[in-house]
Amino acid sequence: MVLSLLLASLFLAGLALVGWLGLLPWWLVALYLVLSPVTYGVYAWDKSAARRQQWRVRENTLQLLALAGGWPGALLAQQRLRHKSRKRSFQLRFWLAVATNLGALLWLLSVSDALATLVAGR
Repeated sequence: MVLSLLLASLFLAGLALVGWLGLLPWWLVALYLVLSPVTYGVYAWDKSAARRQQWRVRENTLQLLALAGGWPGALLAQQRLRHKSRKRSFQLRFWLAVATNLGALLWLLSVSDALATLVAGR
């Protein structure tokens, strides 16, 4: 739990710093900062529905939220709520979504850096 909180917090703080430095567009930073608590809320709602044996959120929806940038919130929810944290197939797809998201973010950072260098004529 502590490691998940640390990882999610460090990532979001680092992302905010990168945004503040102007290396990423503000809307992308805002997307992560909005999607993380939204994703946490969706996990909490799904956990509650599971307990009441009511309609559930599709796993694909949870994975898409993580892929889109809500993975820090998903990681916290998995640990804090103990929801979807033991299902191996879900965890495999979750970490694949996290890796894909981070890879896309790193690619975007490298492209934006290359574009800034090109525009500055350095």
